[in-house]
This record gives sequence, structure tokens and C-alpha cells, in this order.
Amino acid sequence: MKRFSKFLCGLAVFSALSVGASVCAEDGGSAHFTTEQRAEIVSILRQALKDDPTILTEALRSLREQMAQQQQNTVRDAVRQHWASLKDAPDYTVRGNSQGSVTVVEFLDPRCSYCRAMIPGVERFLARHKDVRLVERLVPVLGKGSVLDTQAIQAASLQGKYAVLRQALMNDTAAPSVERVRQIAQANGIDADRLVKDMNSPAVITTIRSNLDLAQAIGLDGTPTFVFGTAVIAPGALNDMQMDTDLEQARRG
Repeated sequence: MKRFSKFLCGLAVFSALSVGASVCAEDGGSAHFTTEQRAEIVSILRQALKDDPTILTEALRSLREQMAQQQQNTVRDAVRQHWASLKDAPDYTVRGNSQGSVTVVEFLDPRCSYCRAMIPGVERFLARHKDVRLVERLVPVLGKGSVLDTQAIQAASLQGKYAVLRQALMNDTAAPSVERVRQIAQANGIDADRLVKDMNSPAVITTIRSNLDLAQAIGLDGTPTFVFGTAVIAPGALNDMQMDTDLEQARRG
């Protein structure tokens, strides 16, 4: 690891040579180099890369890991800042134990294939962990079809049918349309006329906008994304072991 740190410093030197910038020194401070010293450093770096090309590959991997960690820290800070809003949700969006000791927030798009694939995994997760309070936040990020289904599901909450329509639409493979929403609503005992009207109501639009604002605030870049307390932000489809590991981190805080 020390070799990589020195080499990363060397890369910084290499990139700064042309402008004579101040760069890292051996003691952790900064140094300025003469023209002769800069030429010698370039020569040393070039020879090192020629002798062992894997140094660059490993150094770049180390840089990527550092950047990923920095991004994770930034997102975690944003989650802590907005945690009160993230965990505060209407009862109809809460699954598992509504009085659970640990809250997990799931951002999902009803048209997202990965979100759909996670449905059985989330059910198994809640069955394994009876202390989990799972908050669902619908965010339509995949186009008009996503917006349509999200509006319909949120509108169904006004008839006490949020979970029913969410499940029905997320299991549906037909192309999204208002007529298709009507058909599925009627098949599930929902007043379709009222549903279509409520889809553009201020309550529905405000809820969707709030979810999107929270997603933006924490730097969400895809669905599904799971937020395990304020400890872990996990994007993508997760397996059972990953979810259990992230939950344990959330429990530890």
C-alpha cells in the first residue's frame, strides 16, 4: 500500500510538472521542483512503468476505490442530513414491522426490471428480520410509463389500495397506458374513474415530487436503491447475504 501511495503522489507530480505546481513531498508537505528535478522525476516514472506496468493498473484501481469511498461518504452525509424526512412516511408505504427498531428505505421505480426482480428478495428479507420497518418511496425515473404507473399507485392510496395496485402493476408486463391502468384497477376492486382523476391531484403530485427531491438530495443514481438506516446506501439488486450484511451495519449504527 505504501508503494501505491508514493506512486499516486508521483502521478500527481507528473500531472503538475508542466505548470510548476506545488505537490506532495516525502514528509507529507509540499515541494517545488526545478526544471532538472522535474525531468528526473519524469524519467524515473517512465522507467518504473516500463519495468512494472502493473504499478499503473494497481494505482488506478486504488484511485477508483478511494473515489468510490469518498462518494459513499458524501452520500452517507446527505442521508444523515435528510434522515428525518427519509424515514417519515405515511402508513401505506410502510412494510414489515411498522414499529420496527431499524428503518430501511427503498427507492424504486414500478417499471424498473431490477426493482421487480427484487420483490421476492424483499419479502424474504422482511420475513427473516421481524424488527425491520421498510419504507417504500416511488420515484419515476424511467420515462412516461414510470410516471403513469407511479401516479396510479399513489392515487390508489386515496382509496386504501396502494399495495394492491403496486403489486398488480409491478407484475404486469403489458405496455403502460391509462386504459391498461383502468383495466387493472377494475380487476382489483378499485374505482377506475376516481383513480384516473386522482392521478393528477395535488396530493399525488406533491408526494411524487417529495420522493424525487429526497432522491436528488442523497444523490440517487438508479433504482432500486436501499438505504439501511444512516449506515449503508446500497444501489442495485441485492442478494440475501448483502441485505443481511447491510442490515447488521445499520443496527450497529
